[in-house]
Amino acid sequence: MTLPAWIRPEAGAALLSIHVQPGAKSTRLAGLYGDALKIRLAAPPVEGRANAALIEFVAGLLHLPRRDVELVSGAAARSKRLRVALNAARVAELLAAASED
Repeated sequence: MTLPAWIRPEAGAALLSIHVQPGAKSTRLAGLYGDALKIRLAAPPVEGRANAALIEFVAGLLHLPRRDVELVSGAAARSKRLRVALNAARVAELLAAASED
């Protein structure tokens, strides 16, 4: 399986490049934004709420506890990097299935 450009394998984990749009009507996957996966978040970008919502949303999509999803960079930016404690191929599989819903 060829991985999308926004997933980078790491030892025992995967790094995801995410572009967020906080303050949207609903939280959902929204396709691609350049070389990043775009996610619309209903949470506002205030006091870390959008970051917390992003971690919770991605953890839910990947059937992982929140502690297995870590914000690596971009805490105050729309472009973010997440480390997920899951094989990169499995991440791609689960997110592809979620985007079809």
